[in-house]
This record gives sequence, C-alpha cells and structure tokens, in this order.
Amino acid sequence: MTETQPLLEMSNVVKAFGATRALDGVSLRVGAGEVHALIGENGAGKSTLMKILSGAHRPDSGTMSLGGVPYAPKGPREAREAGVAMIYQELALAPHLSVEANIMLGRERVRAGLIRRGEHRRLVREALELLDHPEIQPETEVRDLSVGAQQLVEVARALVSNARVVVFDEPTSSLTEHDAQRLFAIIDRLKRRGLAIVYISHFLEEVRRVAQTYTVIRDGRSVAVGDLADTSIESIIAHMVGRDLDELFPRVPHEAGEPILDLKEVATRISTKPADLVLRRGEIVGIAGLIGAGRTELLRAVFGLDPVVSGRVVVNKVSGGGARPGKRIEQGLGFLSEDRKGEGLALNLPIEENLTCSALGRHTTWGFLRLRRRRNEVRGWMERLRVKARSPLQSVGELSGGNQQKVAIARLLHQRADVLLLDEPTRGIDVGSKSEIYRLIGELAAEGKAVLVVSSYLPELLGICDRIAVMRRGALSDCRPVAEWNEHRVMEVATRG
Repeated sequence: MTETQPLLEMSNVVKAFGATRALDGVSLRVGAGEVHALIGENGAGKSTLMKILSGAHRPDSGTMSLGGVPYAPKGPREAREAGVAMIYQELALAPHLSVEANIMLGRERVRAGLIRRGEHRRLVREALELLDHPEIQPETEVRDLSVGAQQLVEVARALVSNARVVVFDEPTSSLTEHDAQRLFAIIDRLKRRGLAIVYISHFLEEVRRVAQTYTVIRDGRSVAVGDLADTSIESIIAHMVGRDLDELFPRVPHEAGEPILDLKEVATRISTKPADLVLRRGEIVGIAGLIGAGRTELLRAVFGLDPVVSGRVVVNKVSGGGARPGKRIEQGLGFLSEDRKGEGLALNLPIEENLTCSALGRHTTWGFLRLRRRRNEVRGWMERLRVKARSPLQSVGELSGGNQQKVAIARLLHQRADVLLLDEPTRGIDVGSKSEIYRLIGELAAEGKAVLVVSSYLPELLGICDRIAVMRRGALSDCRPVAEWNEHRVMEVATRG
C-alpha cells in the first residue's frame, strides 16, 4: 500500500430500496491513522453507507477496498473478519455477562471443540490495558458498568478482533462530558496505532475536536469533502441542509407572563435537596447538569410518573404533590420523554394514533371514534410542524429521528398542553431538524406556552432559554437569567465537589 493510498476506500456506491435511491454514487476515503467525520442529516444515507461497509447490505454498484485490496463482504461476519468494527449508538452488549464474555462473544478461540480460556484472558487483558481504564475488570458484569465504561467495552471488542477500520456512530449521545472526554482520548490512541476511524455525530463542535477530515452526505450524494481545519461549522451546516440556516438557534420574540408551574420544595427519590422553581407563561427555562444528576427524575415527578417524596407541585395555582399523569394532562402539562423509542412513541403504530393517543376523547362521539375528523386534525398538525411523511397512516418507526420528535411534540400540542416538559428534545437528530425544533419552541413560548427543557447539550440551553438552573447530585441551583451563564460556568456548578 502506497503512502497516498487510503486504508478504506468506497467509490461511487449506489443502493436503492424499491423506487427509493438511498445512495446515489457516494464515495468515502479514510487513511490509516485518520479520523474522518461522516456528516449529514437523518435520512441523508449515512446509515445505509455504513451498513454496506459492515456487510449488512450489499451495494447495487460501486467498489470498496481495504488496504488496497478489493473488499465485498457477503455479511457482517465476513466484514468483521476483514477488520471492520462497528460501535453503534445503541450498545450491542449482553448486560448479564462479564466484560470478558462480552468482548469475546462471537470471537471465541476454540481448539478441539473447547474454548481456550487462557488465550481469552490474555487477549482481553491486552485490550483493556490499551484502553488504560483499570476500573473495567474482565470478571465484572457489564450491567454494573456506567454507560461510558460499556462504550469502552465495545472498543475492546474491536481491538480483540484486530480491527483496521472502526466506525463510531453517535457514540457520545448518552455520555456525560467526562465520559465523552475519556472516549476522545481512546480515539486519539487508536489513531496513533494506525487505525482508520469513521466518526458519525450530529454534534459539530465535537466533530471538530475529534476528526481531521470530513465528508458531507445529502440526499444520498457526497456534496462536500475536505479538511475540517479549512472549513467552518456554518459552511458544513449549509452543505448538510442544502441552504444557509439564518441561525442555528433562532430567537422568536416572547415575553414571560404570570406563573403557571411552581415547584415548592419538591423532593424526588434521588434528591439531596428539595427543588424550588417557578415557570411562567411565555418563558423557556432550561435545566443543565450531568447525566444521573436527577434532572429527568425531577421532570418525571412533576408529571406524575415518579413519586414526589415531599413538597408541592402547583399548577395554575392548584396545589398537589402526587398527581398521576392523567391528572397532569387535565391540568395542562405535557411530557416528552428522553427515551423517544422506548417511552415517547409507539414506533409500530401510525402517526395519527401516536399524535392523538393522549387526548383521544376529543375525537369521539357517543363512544365512537370519528376517524375523518381525527385524520384532518392530524394533517393540520403535521403541516404546522412540517412533519415529512407520506400520510398520517405511515408508521412512526419509518420516519427520521427529527420527524419522530416532531410527532411527539405535536402530541403534546394536540392535547392542549400549556406547560411542556421536554427531556432531551433534540437528542440524536440532525442539525437542520434541531433548528426547526428550536424555532418551534420559541413560537410556542410566543403563544404563551411555558417550556421547561432538560438538555445535556449546553449550546442548546444557552441558545434558546431565558433562564437556566443546574442540577448537581440531586440538588437544583438557583434559576438565573441566561446572560449570567456560559458553558464554563455551567460545568463548574455541575461538577463542583
């Protein structure tokens, strides 16, 4: 292999599913010791391209090579044996098995029908030593590890399989800032070992930290390739969405009105100090903090999904500490779960059923569901939120992440919620969809809705909120105007001993 020849090369890859052309001549080149960012909106074709690389799909046309040798895997196993490792956002680990068992799963060393335990232990020990995280022990059950440590177990699996190409697909979407920094250090180490790394992320600031080169895919085509040092985030975004975004965090004028939600010394099961917070109509308030600090638990308790151990939740001057979700919906509260696929939506059901399920009674007469009236209203919400779908009858699971999130928000608006409790509202969606959701949140505040946002993405909170509070180890700080915060100050409060 010559110095200029990439370790991984995919040229003019085409893939169609029926009449839909998912990839239309995409090319990708990654050199040894290089971190290459693959960037694009949801539905742009990134996942399809990586499924072809990993052997899950076969291309209709185009060529691939690894180390200058033609590469055309017949399936994922053949791709792994050739040296391609995939590390997905949704971790593929067996939680009840040990770290060692997970690392060697599907990679067992066998002689005469017997597993060679000694070789297993040696390989696992070498991989873990390279990661340099002594807290991850071979005998530990994976379910006892943090999400960040589990991610490193996936990396160890790639090392044991002698991977030459490693693909990281949204690896930090569920990680704390500390765990993300640990992962970046591991990626730097893999790069120095000469691996070719493909890095997929919607966090463009993070991409600039990790990668050296990039490819932008839009509508199944490669539209931009280059060095990250020579381009700007604004330019990358313009290539992604096919137009210049006026601004990533559009500011819609809105004005705070009377209080609508008042938390008076509210304690949850993991609180270390009762929380006090007042939310007003026409206001966007953010709650920052590390994963596990208690932010999600507070929102769930307010909505009635988790118990309020002590204190009072006052909605529209009506007090109650332990109301159930049905009662909260009647009071005008709407909750958007951070687990969009597990809790927020029924992926196998159509859009119209997801959008109306929390207020179905509005479309019934004498116990009969008025289907036409419901469908017409659903179409109206889809048009307002610009949900891209064939019809209200399309399964939510077939939509992109951004459009799924819009359906989840539309459900809250359909149920006529005045207070929107949004937990990680833009996790895992592309920058164009994020900008649309930010604008929508601003428009809702302008209409007099009150919005409480939990987010791990600090630029998001600083860009859209009027006030911010920080949760640290179950304690909520004072809520102060956004002008008094910056990323450094937020992290200082979130990580203070």
